[in-house]
Amino acid sequence: MVLKNASILVVDDDVDVLNALRLLLKPLVKDVVTEKNPNNIPSLIERTYFDIVILDMNFNGLVNTGNEGIFWLHKIQKQSSETSIILMTAYADIDLAIRGLKEGASDFLMKPWKNEKVIETITTILSKKTKTSQKENFNTNSVEIIGSSDAMNDVFVKLEKVAPTDANILILGENGTGKDLIARALHDNSNRKDKPFIKVDVGALTSSLFESELFGYRKGAFTDAREDRKGRFEAANGGTLFLDEIGNITLGQQVRLLTVLQNRQVTPLGSNESIPIDIRLICATNEDPKVLANEKRFRKDLIYRINTVDITIPPLRDRGTDITELSHYFVSLYAEKYNKNAFSFDSGFISKLKKHDFPGNVRELQYVLERAVIMTDGNVLKPEDLVFSSIERSTTTKSLETTSLNLDDIEKNAILTVLEKHKGNVSKSAKELGITRAALYRRLDKYEL
Repeated sequence: MVLKNASILVVDDDVDVLNALRLLLKPLVKDVVTEKNPNNIPSLIERTYFDIVILDMNFNGLVNTGNEGIFWLHKIQKQSSETSIILMTAYADIDLAIRGLKEGASDFLMKPWKNEKVIETITTILSKKTKTSQKENFNTNSVEIIGSSDAMNDVFVKLEKVAPTDANILILGENGTGKDLIARALHDNSNRKDKPFIKVDVGALTSSLFESELFGYRKGAFTDAREDRKGRFEAANGGTLFLDEIGNITLGQQVRLLTVLQNRQVTPLGSNESIPIDIRLICATNEDPKVLANEKRFRKDLIYRINTVDITIPPLRDRGTDITELSHYFVSLYAEKYNKNAFSFDSGFISKLKKHDFPGNVRELQYVLERAVIMTDGNVLKPEDLVFSSIERSTTTKSLETTSLNLDDIEKNAILTVLEKHKGNVSKSAKELGITRAALYRRLDKYEL
């Protein structure tokens, strides 16, 4: 990432520091936002994605321990894990510097600073982000898989381990979770990446088309067979064959597929000659694994053949802060597509997205945000710009007035209600809830809000 495309947030209770850094960085970067009150950090990060936050470690003039800086460091990491953090302090305390770095800060600046050092530090961090973004978000040749939640990190770990191998992979997950992107990532990060990647939606193939599409045919094999045609297995030779919706094929089709996988050769319709094949097989299904384990629905010998390793893609509702990252990505993508200026988010925009359960997963989020970009006047997206589709099986958002009698659920929803009312202002929310700011922060951590 080059310097001119970076967005930077500077948080310090010293106005002179804010002005100095704004004047230094404004000609060099895309956007500089300065903030005196650290309590406004959550709402700022929710509205705008920042590549770097320059954060003072002491906001209390009486006690300079750095504890408040460490607290906000953790809050920023939880809310926007892709954002890098540079800590600042006026006290040359090497122990505090080491603690900040151990807690996850990218670098450390001492006051007073040298302008050259500030620019060098920012440039170095941005360069590292560019070099590591492929590993962190797992790029494919065609698309970037975005996510830094624990659930997606588990997926990335598996991808890194199995992609270079020839192991057969079964991808599990609900509709719209991105199983096809994972399949493509497996191919693009394998030793077969320069060979064909062939995708077949086998669930959509009729019994009569199944064999001709997968195994090919010879001229005259049936009425409309006017010339020889390669099947998908032969077309994928040397590369990867991706069979989507594998859970929908019939038992008879399963037998034919099993025979090909066991013998590693196909026989086109109308031919007695077998053709050897060398493929890496990836399959995907939205079926519950329990359904696949039912031998009346799916042959166990075929399951073992296609499932050397399985990768389960988590639904969007289980991916936490990924919703924020994906929202920034899609809004930026569609703003460019439809020739609109860059958008920022109103404080309640992301909150409304997080309360929706997204039965259509990432695909639904993508369509919702595309519509918002097209229909919105101005460059600030607001909660009322979000219209959720009635097409999905369930479009009910998570109600704040939950019917659960669990005390944790009641407390969590009370906090959400008040935070939304006060647009993320912690002080006002704590006052209305009748608790201290510190007590509210503890509860925000507890419920990962």
